[in-house]
Amino acid sequence: MEKIRARSVLLTLCMLSGCAGFPGREPEITPVSGNDAVVSLVNAAQSDISDGKYDAAAATLERALRLEPRNPALWHQLAKLRMQQGQYQQAEGLAARSNGWSVNNKTLQAENWRLIGESRLKRGDYPGAQAAFDKAAEQAN
Repeated sequence: MEKIRARSVLLTLCMLSGCAGFPGREPEITPVSGNDAVVSLVNAAQSDISDGKYDAAAATLERALRLEPRNPALWHQLAKLRMQQGQYQQAEGLAARSNGWSVNNKTLQAENWRLIGESRLKRGDYPGAQAAFDKAAEQAN
């Protein structure tokens, strides 16, 4: 069961980071929860993203987080969405919060550090970005 969940998280992260490669498409948000209400909210957020309704998608993910505030994948998904919206500092904070809840998930931590690095790059913090990318590489090994 744990292997299936780990593979699901890995696939989710791969899709969110764009490595699944769908040019011109927004990243998919794949549910990482056993809670039907959270799954429904994440599906609604994905629909909103597909329709270009990023603010609505963010509000929906925030509702999901009220149900599962310790779900690091939800924090990461919201961080990715904020990056797409150009809200780089908020994206960094959300990715850091995701890392706080993903203690045993080095893959998710590495993705969060990559997102933090991208955010810092966008804000012109090149040394901070390099430090974040180094941390991502460390987590990936």
